[in-house]
Amino acid sequence: MTMDGLARSYIAKAQARLRVLGILLDAGDYSDVVREAQEAVELALKALLRAHGVEPLKFHDVSLQLEENKGRFGDEATQELPRLKAISQWLRREREFSFYGDIDLIPSEQYSVDDARRAQDDAQFVVEIVARGVGGQ
Repeated sequence: MTMDGLARSYIAKAQARLRVLGILLDAGDYSDVVREAQEAVELALKALLRAHGVEPLKFHDVSLQLEENKGRFGDEATQELPRLKAISQWLRREREFSFYGDIDLIPSEQYSVDDARRAQDDAQFVVEIVARGVGGQ
């Protein structure tokens, strides 16, 4: 599979996760919305890197790699890079907590509808920006 083919595959996977977010939100599974939103953002940003000839690192947050390669991206992605990076960083911090919790944090009790909507909106934004730049649907 080519670099572009893999990037398009990542976008398709990210878009599939976006469709699931609404179902999880409607069900009141707010922590799962946050977790799946993180997955969508990670896939989309790795698609952006791949589409521009950069092999993504095996990290959940590639914001540093985005910054290092910002000269490779199209105008829209470059203009929105600060927001793309901030979203990636926020959702990365929430990744494990939203899924596993901790001794003093129960995910289903920690996350609110506002958290879930923010994660959904942020993921939608990232996936749309990247899809336009790499030829996704």
